[in-house]
Amino acid sequence: MALTEGPGKNAGAGGAAPAGEKKPRQTRDAVATRARILKAAEKEYAKKGLKGTRIDAIAKNARCNKALIYHYFGSKENLFSAVLETTYEKIRDAERKLDLAHRSPQEAMKELIGFSFDYVSQHPEFISLINDENMHGGVHVAHSSRARDLNSPLVALIEEILARGQAEGVFRKGVDPVQLYISIASICYFFIANRHTLSAIFALPMTPEVLEMRRRHVIEVILGYLRPDAPSNELPRVSL
Repeated sequence: MALTEGPGKNAGAGGAAPAGEKKPRQTRDAVATRARILKAAEKEYAKKGLKGTRIDAIAKNARCNKALIYHYFGSKENLFSAVLETTYEKIRDAERKLDLAHRSPQEAMKELIGFSFDYVSQHPEFISLINDENMHGGVHVAHSSRARDLNSPLVALIEEILARGQAEGVFRKGVDPVQLYISIASICYFFIANRHTLSAIFALPMTPEVLEMRRRHVIEVILGYLRPDAPSNELPRVSL
């Protein structure tokens, strides 16, 4: 099957574009097509998982042919890895926009916790993709240096917030930034990922009020752990 991207409408005789135009246009077309493929793939993988997703469906929704997908990504597995990397990139980009470095330690931490809760609430595809990757043993993330690199700046930022909070006497000492972020992410994730069953078991209405109540609780739990008067049992640090 032939690739669908070729010379544009402004190509000259023999299909050649005017000097200085061909490369930029091809670059723009390639970037746009790759973005469409990733967007379509994200929806399919989130809905059907890696095993249930078909390249035909991705190609149809991306408005391209299968050959072009294999041209850019090589395989369905590689495309799934690229989607996971994009998934992490999007949440890390959103976190950077919070500008936590210029907030007080307590406000910065509160903002990060609230953001984490809101993000998983508003992006069900994030939960679905991460769940599916864990079903596959995390092999795609394990082989992605980009996924690891995307998370390193966040850990460094949390470490800096903790250091400022300790210096100001508002946070306890000996908090591992990696363990703290895992706790934040897991507490935020669990309720959202299991909201239907938890709501049924504990008779919690599926309302914005209940969601906001849970959000406040999560923030209070983490900030309570960080209080300087909280019991401290310093654990060995985890290095990335």
